Amino acid sequence: MSRASERGAVAVEFAIIAPVLVMLLLGVMEFSRAYNAQASLSAAAREGVRVMAISDDVLVARKAVKDTAIALQPQLADSNIEFKNLDTGTSKCAPGHRMSVTITYSLSTMTGIAGPFPMTAKGAMLCGG
Repeated sequence: MSRASERGAVAVEFAIIAPVLVMLLLGVMEFSRAYNAQASLSAAAREGVRVMAISDDVLVARKAVKDTAIALQPQLADSNIEFKNLDTGTSKCAPGHRMSVTITYSLSTMTGIAGPFPMTAKGAMLCGG
């Protein structure tokens, strides 16, 4: 075989493999971003319910959630955060009752190939803890 035909074969092999490698790279990047967003949401839910269980102030707890999930783009809105007393169904945290926070978020993708991905994080804690 001549050297010119080998170069042509290399170009064809690269043309076949390159899209697969690019898709693999983009998939790893999307998965990493989604994993990081879910970790941020989980930490924000834990922090929000902790602050709510101690202070019983929805505004302070909502700010704690937003401050913990600061890396998310776009940022969390008030409508993404829901506080609920699991025993009474209200948003008041009475000692001995269980408080829960649910955060919902829609993660858009970098590539636009799939998504947006709906994400949810929940946290629960005993009030007065």
